[in-house]
Amino acid sequence: MPKVSERGTIMPASPIRRLAPLAGDAKARGIKVYHLNIGQPDVPTPPAGLEALKHIDRQVLEYSPSAGLPSLREKLREYYHRFNIEVDVDDIIVTTGGSEAVLFAFMACLDPGDEIIVPEPAYANYMAFAISAGAKIVTVPSSIDQGFALPPVEKFEELITPRTKGILICNPNNPTGYLYTMKEMLQIRDLVKKYDLFLFSDEVYREFCYTGAPYISAFHLPGIEEQVVLIDSVSKRYNECGIRIGALITKHPQL
Repeated sequence: MPKVSERGTIMPASPIRRLAPLAGDAKARGIKVYHLNIGQPDVPTPPAGLEALKHIDRQVLEYSPSAGLPSLREKLREYYHRFNIEVDVDDIIVTTGGSEAVLFAFMACLDPGDEIIVPEPAYANYMAFAISAGAKIVTVPSSIDQGFALPPVEKFEELITPRTKGILICNPNNPTGYLYTMKEMLQIRDLVKKYDLFLFSDEVYREFCYTGAPYISAFHLPGIEEQVVLIDSVSKRYNECGIRIGALITKHPQL
């Protein structure tokens, strides 16, 4: 029997997907299950979205442009403008969900052996996407005693090596819900500038803010506009996880 690739051997299974069948088995046995295992919002999908699927006005489901339909990219540009994220249509690439956006970002920006620093707790599948790109996730733990605030900058600098290519944040954070402050975001900005790194910013939960504190996008940080790679998805804000529409947004001239 031929062996699978080394990448295939070390690729971690999604812990989220491992939990889902266990929850299903428990429910089948009559056990009440509170689903904390998967990022599926518990609000209805907007009726307008469901109606649009039922009444699609196409005779052929043709290939779309590689970057996505211009009409969708324009609507996304308008959406980001509402959050003071000023990007052009050409800065936006539509992807098959936010997961593909992460994978594409890693494949485009990282070489085999490169490292990305990620505060944890973090979305478990970042690890698998990094392995797919031949890269390595290096974690820096945040503390529940500090409310999962950004770890001290010194902790990041201790982990920076010649192979470090970027920092990845999720803001608001998945799974902690922590919302980074402007002070923390500027500290990240300064690290990215100092060491000439990419800042991968997963912002799919931008509308899930509960404390009244402002949401700060990586694109709000002056001086690193061309180093930011923003990850987005319609899955969470519209509870349309199954439709698989995401986006990768960057002003980097080569991406």
